Amino acid sequence: MSVFKKCTCCSNPWFSREEFLADSKLDFVGYQVNFSNLTLGYFLFNHLTCQSTIAVPAGLFKDLYDGPIFSERQTNTENCPGYCSDREIFDPCDQQCECAYIREIIQIVHKWPKEACKPAKIARDVAEIENSQPITASCRYTNP
Repeated sequence: MSVFKKCTCCSNPWFSREEFLADSKLDFVGYQVNFSNLTLGYFLFNHLTCQSTIAVPAGLFKDLYDGPIFSERQTNTENCPGYCSDREIFDPCDQQCECAYIREIIQIVHKWPKEACKPAKIARDVAEIENSQPITASCRYTNP
């Protein structure tokens, strides 16, 4: 089975984007913009289990949005609210700007419903971690 994302600190795997977004141990913390290519920007998530931050290319979420994508960027114009320059602002942008669709994806990702902690998932996660490489002292797994 392929892995959607693996934590670089504790090696916890997520096998699908949906599993990743629904994980209650992940907290969406922002978007790091790449103005040259918006899909190469990163969505940032804190992994509460090991206290690391996980960066996921924004392009992996592009298909969640099916609205208009404008061709002109309005960054730094008179009407631009400047949201994209602050990775901790999640507000949607009402401008007809190329960046506006990323702001809509941020809304979807940020508001994705989180699953309650399930015993079977915990057992699988613990087994995965115990069978992986030794965990370094700076990145210990703590049983939730």
